[in-house]
Amino acid sequence: MDPIIIVELAMLGACTGFLAGLLGIGGGMVLTPFFTILLGQAGVPPEHVVHAAIATSMGTILFTSISSVRAHAARGAVLWKVALGIAPGILVGAALGAQIAGALSTFWVALIFAGFVYFSATKMFLGGKPSPSRTLPGSAGLFGAGTGIGVISALVGAGGGFISVPFLTYCNVKVHNAIGTSAALGFPIAFAGTLGYVWSGWNVPGLPAFPEMLGFVHLPGLFSVAVMSMFTAPLGARTAHAIDTKPLKRIFATLLYVLASYMLWKAVNAF
Repeated sequence: MDPIIIVELAMLGACTGFLAGLLGIGGGMVLTPFFTILLGQAGVPPEHVVHAAIATSMGTILFTSISSVRAHAARGAVLWKVALGIAPGILVGAALGAQIAGALSTFWVALIFAGFVYFSATKMFLGGKPSPSRTLPGSAGLFGAGTGIGVISALVGAGGGFISVPFLTYCNVKVHNAIGTSAALGFPIAFAGTLGYVWSGWNVPGLPAFPEMLGFVHLPGLFSVAVMSMFTAPLGARTAHAIDTKPLKRIFATLLYVLASYMLWKAVNAF
């Protein structure tokens, strides 16, 4: 693999890790569009590059979620009983979402991703927060919510925070507990989703072989981005405590609109 592409992947990981720490967002919405460019340069066929980008983005969450949940747990922000209630549904939903994505064409996968990012960017730009209007559901309700969160997260290669935090806040969970509990859900989402993408991409014709790829997961891209993001995320978090991040969130939302438009263009070209 071209060393220049490895360097570019490492730089991507450094930037997304810093942004994740600074703004408290997952890197999936940023990683996936850039992965489609860099993995295409690395030799992933155009008809599979969006799937590979989403799968590899999901794989990076395996690493970044560990440091995130440790930080939140140290502050007592994780509601473990709630996380354990949602996690089984997460595992089922993320595995199912990866299989659905594997069966869909590039057009639909890119279109779903673009729609999700447009929605998330608008939500971030407006800065609205859901009003607590009910309590947490029982076991069946938590399983159902987890399944929905897992499916959507796997389809777009994200850690689920843009869905699980509003859901928990809506269910009258304090914001810092909602964020901490959402962080704890990132690992099961990434675990089931990554395995699902390995399975759905297994023996797909045209994909580079192991050790470059495992199913739809691009291993050099995964490790290059994950290692660098784990170094820069704490730096971003420290910076967040020193500045007002609200104006930056609107700037970031504008970037998300651009990235969503790029993925919409990818969808149109694949139609």
